Amino acid sequence: MTFIEQITEDIKSAMKARDTKSLEALRGIKKELIEAQTKGASHELAEADIMKILQKMVKQRQDSAQLYTEQNRPDLAEEETSQAEVISRYLPKALSQEEVEEAIRKIISEVGATSPKDMGKVMGVASKQFAGRADGKMVSDLVKSILAQA
Repeated sequence: MTFIEQITEDIKSAMKARDTKSLEALRGIKKELIEAQTKGASHELAEADIMKILQKMVKQRQDSAQLYTEQNRPDLAEEETSQAEVISRYLPKALSQEEVEEAIRKIISEVGATSPKDMGKVMGVASKQFAGRADGKMVSDLVKSILAQA
């Protein structure tokens, strides 16, 4: 079963359960995936591409929720937060900061990075390794701080 077929089945389940919040998020996921398929050369999306799309969607919802909270609109913020939670269910479990830091130290030793000038080498490997499992900003900040200590 492809990922889009899984989402379609989950949409059916949400409709039967009359779960409007999940239904809206699931329809959003399906829309984004279908759009990505039609834009791409191949008709099947790679798992990494799907995870990038889902991460982007979660980040957008979280940013919107934060903005709504700042503007004193808790009703809209709660809706965005619940959609982000539904979308997050389809993402792999995120790595903790300690796990990411340990993996970055390993990457640094593998690529032979010795100073902050080597950040590009480290980030190239790290971004591929952590795709969908760690926040890019956190990875970047950790790489900077570890290389600054070296």
